[in-house]
Amino acid sequence: MSIKTANPSNIKDAAEIILSGGLVAMPTETVYGLAANALDGKAVAKIFAAKGRPQINPLIIHVYNAAQAERYVVMDERSRRFADHFWPGPMTLILDKREDCAVSDLVSAGLPTIGVRCPAHHVAQDLLMVCDVPLAAPSANASGTLSPTAPMHVAQSLGDKVDMILAGGSSDVGLESTIIDARGAVPLILRPGSITPEDIESAFGVKAEFGFTNPDAPTSPGQLLKHYAPNADMRLNAVDLQDDEALLAFGSIKFMGLTSGGFVKDLPNERVMNLSESGDLYEAASNLFAYLRQLDDSGFKRIAVMNIPDTGLGIAINDRLKRAAHK
Repeated sequence: MSIKTANPSNIKDAAEIILSGGLVAMPTETVYGLAANALDGKAVAKIFAAKGRPQINPLIIHVYNAAQAERYVVMDERSRRFADHFWPGPMTLILDKREDCAVSDLVSAGLPTIGVRCPAHHVAQDLLMVCDVPLAAPSANASGTLSPTAPMHVAQSLGDKVDMILAGGSSDVGLESTIIDARGAVPLILRPGSITPEDIESAFGVKAEFGFTNPDAPTSPGQLLKHYAPNADMRLNAVDLQDDEALLAFGSIKFMGLTSGGFVKDLPNERVMNLSESGDLYEAASNLFAYLRQLDDSGFKRIAVMNIPDTGLGIAINDRLKRAAHK
């Protein structure tokens, strides 16, 4: 495994690794993805093996534009409107496979649909253009653990299971993409993300609903009950802090107390990390996985998490936190 700065020469080398059946961690605006040639079943199988990912959990393919997507999936008028408005960007569309779809069946976990996304990150775009094949690319971490938002997170989680890490800075969004099934009359959000129901309603005048699934047979990535989890236990909606806990804060901690006496504001920085002191949900989303990882590495057995408003982007943040805390 090697970490390489994302320049034209290294992007070319990364494409050669992918086209020869290897694995490359690539930056996207959401999180770092573990990329393989989606047309190569053996390469896709390496993703599942490297991550320890259940093969019932489908993958997303990444493309450089809608025209490339239509080589493999059926796009109707509505899905094209979604792609025109939100691509490139942090939205995955669930689409029916074409009859002649060449994408490996491992990607879709045997389903007749595939999740497709066009990432906005310039490095991911450049790599997709050079490869000229769709890339299966779930988050570049061991299955069920915290998603990586920086190159070192990938190295710490996967080590030599990935052939190259293309370093393109920290992820801007910090949460996995919103997954939408827009094939019906009402768009269904299968996984919340930074594109919110309000964004969809503002763009199209139709209110999206949240879709539910059987966690034992997910219809899209990110639906397993326990996911995105640190090693430490988690306690949500904390209003105080216990002696054996670290704190993932949101907003002001000025009056938050310790159960044994004293105030949280007087604790050392390594024990308290604030997603956003100003209460900005976008800042909180971009910091979520990195801050959870730092607190997890601090040695505390439990992480207390302050309340996050369950509106807008807060819905996606709370979705990740609930899955991380699931036992």
